[in-house]
Amino acid sequence: MTGGPVDDAAVLSALFADSPQGLFVFDAEQKVTRYNPAGRGVRNLPAEEVVGRGVEEFAPGFEGGELRALIDEVLASGEPLRSRLVRGRSPSEPHRTLAVEVSLFPLRGPGDGVPGLVGVVEDVTERQAAADRLAVLSAVHATVGSTLEARTTADELVRALVPGFADVACVDLLDDGPDGAVRRTGPVPSAVPLRRVSSAPADARLSRKDGDSRPFPFPTPFTQALNDGQARLVPVSADESWLAADPDGFAPLLAEHVHSMIVAPLTARDSVLGLLTLYRDRPDPFEEADLDVARQAATTAAAHLDNANSYCREHTVAAALQRRLQPGVTPRLSAVETAHVYLPEGAGGGWFDVVPLSGTRVALVVGDVAGHGIEAAATMGQLRVALRTLALQDLETDELLTHLDEVAAQLTAAGAPTATTHVATCAITVYDPVSRQCTAIRAGHPAPVVVDPEGSPLTVDVPEGPPLGTGGGRAFTPAVFEVEPGSLLAHFTSGLLAAAGEDGAAARLHLEHVLAPAGRPLQELCDTAVYRMAPSPRDDAVLLLARTHALAPEQVADWTLPADPSVVGTARRLVGQQLAVWELDEAVPTTELIVSELVTNAIRYGRGPVRLRLVRDRGRLLCEVTDTNSASPHLRHARASDEGGRGLFIVMRLSSHWGVRHGRRDKTIWSEQRLDGERPDALDLFDVADLADE
Repeated sequence: MTGGPVDDAAVLSALFADSPQGLFVFDAEQKVTRYNPAGRGVRNLPAEEVVGRGVEEFAPGFEGGELRALIDEVLASGEPLRSRLVRGRSPSEPHRTLAVEVSLFPLRGPGDGVPGLVGVVEDVTERQAAADRLAVLSAVHATVGSTLEARTTADELVRALVPGFADVACVDLLDDGPDGAVRRTGPVPSAVPLRRVSSAPADARLSRKDGDSRPFPFPTPFTQALNDGQARLVPVSADESWLAADPDGFAPLLAEHVHSMIVAPLTARDSVLGLLTLYRDRPDPFEEADLDVARQAATTAAAHLDNANSYCREHTVAAALQRRLQPGVTPRLSAVETAHVYLPEGAGGGWFDVVPLSGTRVALVVGDVAGHGIEAAATMGQLRVALRTLALQDLETDELLTHLDEVAAQLTAAGAPTATTHVATCAITVYDPVSRQCTAIRAGHPAPVVVDPEGSPLTVDVPEGPPLGTGGGRAFTPAVFEVEPGSLLAHFTSGLLAAAGEDGAAARLHLEHVLAPAGRPLQELCDTAVYRMAPSPRDDAVLLLARTHALAPEQVADWTLPADPSVVGTARRLVGQQLAVWELDEAVPTTELIVSELVTNAIRYGRGPVRLRLVRDRGRLLCEVTDTNSASPHLRHARASDEGGRGLFIVMRLSSHWGVRHGRRDKTIWSEQRLDGERPDALDLFDVADLADE
């Protein structure tokens, strides 16, 4: 059976009556001449409110200017427009926001003009809402967590959610202290304070200001989310019972016409870190699908916040460990006056030390361990202790660094540092106030800056040795130079030179200029260097300043004696005369015994002439005997029947400190006596003398 011809008018009537899409016919004056009353948005609107009216009249919730411009464009060009996304409030349901795709097709008349057009409006609200939610999550994943800083992470989160997803977003974190050291598993008690760390927009005034720290009122959706760790979608209206927990505090919610909110706990590794709260006052309330978006955003942010807290805790522990491993109060010495600045901003492994050595000398040390964190701080502590121990053995500087390099290599083998090419760098300068001589050496570290008393930098070529722990057996070569009293020695780490826009050479010149007023107080110079050099906040910065002094000639007595047993008496007489000049008559018996034993030992076991030196310095008396035999003496406990072997034992008994210092061709045995402390009484001294006579 064959049907008759289709009536075009019947087709159009059926289409306008039953199509799920909105169909509109506009004349040349943009007035509606026919429409589909079943289309979403105009459903249930009386025909007289649509026919004969412009878009802005029957759909005031849409931007009339935008729709008029689209219609004008098609009427003028005669070209169709397809699938243009437009948002606005539904004409028939003003509390809903619609997302529609608008297509406009011109009607062809008998002439050249366009007598009108047909508009097809497809409701894509749900589809677009899903796309918008995906876009929000994409923004969260793309922007949140760019740093390991909790405040920045919270700022990135609220900016990713406002205004696309929420009208106001707030992040509150548990206020367990500045280092976030406390982690809470399970329910969070309602009395625990939370600190508002971020909110958007910045002028939001819904409850508390950024920086406020206090518990949330109980019982409320906030405390419930902290208790069970579950996100919840919460309607907001005057009759909600939870508002009664703090009427004044929650009054801004009602005043700002907030009608729905989401409270999502920030949870990582079974620990609650805080809350993410989202508010809406736009026409569309939050839906269940939005709750899932909030959960995912909170989960992503919580992971980054947990990393930030872990980094903060490690940084705090590492910085505390670093400070604990640094020297306390630097000693007051005749050789130098010192001051330092230590900025452990990067929780790395920068360190410094001031080590008193025999003969009134001093070792100035600055080093920098590769890497950051607790491992770097621990490695720094090991190297600092090893270096101080080696320095106190009075080793030559190149020998000292060689042994320290071996220690660093063992740390590398033990896996102490992270995957780096070296363990540490280090620079050492040993200054002798008697000779005014400096011996500087470095292992992959910046050379010290030297400024004379007039403020002019001195050019000192200190060969750069390999960093510690690299192996390869390369030698460390010291540089020896003399300085005037009042000169400035500046040791530092590379972090101090990390000024913006300057390379290493320019930054070094900058530091020399900063230190040019060499006569200013050292601590003032340290502060000025920090202000002017602007060290990097991502790395440690260490600056150790030392102003050199020289011992006056009258503080030192020096004699060279032939290697003959007869000179022992001469040595005793010279010592007695010098101590009389220094008005140290009480020290004569003890010092004569020490000198007698040391000179006798040098003549018996050494070769060539013997050098005897006395130094009076800051309440102590130093006695040194040098011979050309490099072999070290050994302390022995002689038996009653032995004829000798008691010399060093006597020196030990009479000295507050004693030791052996090796040179390249000789050795020096030294003894130190305290002039302001207890000395052996007459009986003790008599007993010791008896030992010497045996």
